[in-house]
Amino acid sequence: MLGALLGDMVGSRFEWHNYKGKDFELCHADCRATDDSVLTIATAQALLDHIPFGAVYRCWYRRYPHAGYGGGFAAWAQGDSATGYNSFGNGSAMRVAPVGWYGNTLDEVMRLARQSALPTHNHPEGIKGAQAVAAAIFLARRGESKQQLKSWIEKTFSYDLAMTPDDIRPDYTFDVTCQGSVPQALVCFLHSSDVEDAIRTAVSIGGDSDTIACISGSIAEAFYGGVPGDLVPWCISKLDQSQRQVMERFQRKVIGSA
Repeated sequence: MLGALLGDMVGSRFEWHNYKGKDFELCHADCRATDDSVLTIATAQALLDHIPFGAVYRCWYRRYPHAGYGGGFAAWAQGDSATGYNSFGNGSAMRVAPVGWYGNTLDEVMRLARQSALPTHNHPEGIKGAQAVAAAIFLARRGESKQQLKSWIEKTFSYDLAMTPDDIRPDYTFDVTCQGSVPQALVCFLHSSDVEDAIRTAVSIGGDSDTIACISGSIAEAFYGGVPGDLVPWCISKLDQSQRQVMERFQRKVIGSA
């Protein structure tokens, strides 16, 4: 799941200050781990320790209340509602990467992705966004080609993946819905040459940069066989001890044996 964390961190400084180019310093001092990273790690803990997703999300929100959450999620996390708030925001997709690594079958991945979305993003589009990203990671790590992955996603979720980053970039603006950001993140991965390029391309289209780069980076990691070694120490340095422990445990127990 390092690809998701790296994408979030690199994209974090562009979320409110879009830069529609790829020629930027990747590992900048202003980069940070946002709510995307916090909740991705929370998802990993839920899977590792067999804890309900909603309980873990609330726990991690309360430990890191200033990570940059959306208003709907923050209100939910501060309360005690057992049901979601019918969100179709991209929060369900940004945090789902560990599911794509944890599941042993596509059916299991789809089921777990749905479960991870339901505590908050119980709108059909919110569930679909989580399932599409988790399934893309699963298919990528199982060796499917980009064309096979693209065709399956288009058929299963009715996402339009025929566009290119150059098609998206000129008119794309900030959009935090699953249907307005997950297909774009998938396209950035499909038109990438490696993990770093997937993240740079995701940033370059603008919009919700940290989340789009998080999603694109998470799929790229699975497809290209991991995050480049020279970027791993920098990424880990942005995590505190608690975050690092969960991430390393997941890397060792799940990704290391995937």
